[in-house]
Amino acid sequence: MAVQWVLVLHGLATLVVVVSFLCGQWPIFRRTPIAYIHHFLTVGAYDYLLRCVGVLFGVRGTNAILEVERFCCDRPNPILQIIYLAIVGGTYFIVAKSCFSYIPGYYLSGIHRHMSLLAVGIGVLLFVLTSFSDPGTVKDDNVSQYLTAYPYDDIIYSEKECPTCKIPKPARSKHCSICDRCVARFDHHCGWMNNCIGERNTRYFMAFLLWHFLLCVYGAVAIGLVLAGQLKESRVIYVLTVYYGIENSFRSLAPHVLQWFVGSYDTQILLMVFLAIVALLLAGFFGYHASLCFTNTTTNETFKWQEYINWQRKLNEARASTAALRASLNGMSSEVSPRKSKWRAFFRRSPLEDAKLVVKENKYDKGLIQNINEIIVPLSSRSSFSQKKPKVRRE
Repeated sequence: MAVQWVLVLHGLATLVVVVSFLCGQWPIFRRTPIAYIHHFLTVGAYDYLLRCVGVLFGVRGTNAILEVERFCCDRPNPILQIIYLAIVGGTYFIVAKSCFSYIPGYYLSGIHRHMSLLAVGIGVLLFVLTSFSDPGTVKDDNVSQYLTAYPYDDIIYSEKECPTCKIPKPARSKHCSICDRCVARFDHHCGWMNNCIGERNTRYFMAFLLWHFLLCVYGAVAIGLVLAGQLKESRVIYVLTVYYGIENSFRSLAPHVLQWFVGSYDTQILLMVFLAIVALLLAGFFGYHASLCFTNTTTNETFKWQEYINWQRKLNEARASTAALRASLNGMSSEVSPRKSKWRAFFRRSPLEDAKLVVKENKYDKGLIQNINEIIVPLSSRSSFSQKKPKVRRE
């Protein structure tokens, strides 16, 4: 049973590390071990590395590490693209080597050998489309059309010029410091794609996430059916109940069946667990971006709205606090009022609770159907886009 416990602990540790690295900054994990592990993986470990290199190799060693960081994080590079292809290719190779010998089987037909290759090929194609397609670069020859397609809301976007490109900056656009270009309807820069996710390739990015989620689910279920088929063909349940006298119930049989699986198909079990964990992560990531698409919001805009709402909330609280202080001073200068009950004062509503509630007013939310249509058919790919003329903003 020691091997089984090692596998279980390994799976749990892998799950904790992956979730901490990808999701540790979420508000739900604030001040939890997940957040602390995330901080160590993303910041703490790197700081300790710099200190150790500085002690061992001096300034030259530290500068070398910083130069590697600039290459990996501040400039376009294909490192994560290569890692993605290695993960996909390596996983498919291991699956083929460990599972294809059991296909066709009791539950799976031989067609799944070819379907799996086709599914992986479609995933790589979506990866290539997302990586090498134009995200919606704003240039001199199309900036006027983008200015008309995305009007300023004068809340989180106002009329200004990009200090780097020296052209007017359309609403919802952002200059990517890594790609060194302005991108329309900028969402984020994706290191895995080595490309920005913007107005023209969000559709490919969403298709990539959805397809890889389905691909991982398909792989996990297929491996599970392979194991179930081997369990059926080997007549393990029959042997355990007839020859070993074990009670024919799930509670009695489960430990022995699990021990048989781990002893005979440990590689397949690890693959199935790995694919299930990745599927869960992709489901969360796709769900988050789908919710943004449904409301016609981008990742960049969520941060802008959060900053604006926090600033407005603090401003309203300051106004309410000032009004309460002014009312208190006026009350002190007036005639002495009768003493009020301490209990009433204790349950009295705080003046800060009367602060005006800040509401998010998304001008670009056009309804679910039109929002989805804008993702599938970007504004710049429509024939009406080239015919648009910029509107003159009157002061």
